[in-house]
Amino acid sequence: MADGKKTNGGGKPGNVGPEKPVTKPAGDPQLRVLAQYVKDLSFENPNAPASLQPPNKQPELKVEIAVGVRPVADDVFESVINFEGRAMLDNAVLYNVEVSYAGLFELQNMPDQARQPVLLVNCPTLLFPYLRRIVADVTRDGGFPPLMLDPIDFGSLYQQNIKAGGGKVQPIA
Repeated sequence: MADGKKTNGGGKPGNVGPEKPVTKPAGDPQLRVLAQYVKDLSFENPNAPASLQPPNKQPELKVEIAVGVRPVADDVFESVINFEGRAMLDNAVLYNVEVSYAGLFELQNMPDQARQPVLLVNCPTLLFPYLRRIVADVTRDGGFPPLMLDPIDFGSLYQQNIKAGGGKVQPIA
């Protein structure tokens, strides 16, 4: 800089110095993931080793998923995905896997009407890839092909539950 002026990288004089950290105004809604964890995990292979023989046909697979929420502290909530998968072949159980995967989430400056959709849609959406991996690993480690869950649209499930409840949304306790 022959003229002694500082530049901002574009060749133009500017204020060069430490950048000020960008902070969000206190009023912006924020969602923070505080923790993720397995609450409960069960895998049953009741007919092993006979159940590990290559089947002569495709097993019947039944999958159930439910989402729950409970308050833990002020503005901190636990969101849980409860998963159960059962594989059957000729009325015999090949395997049964149950997983409760949860996360602790802090909601700051969140309007009351937005809390329930965030906790029942956004939080499970963040947790689901981890649950999916756990289910695939456990079934594979149990001697079966990994159970690869299709993505779940938690928003559609939430809307279905609202319609089933007559348009009313239960408040979060």
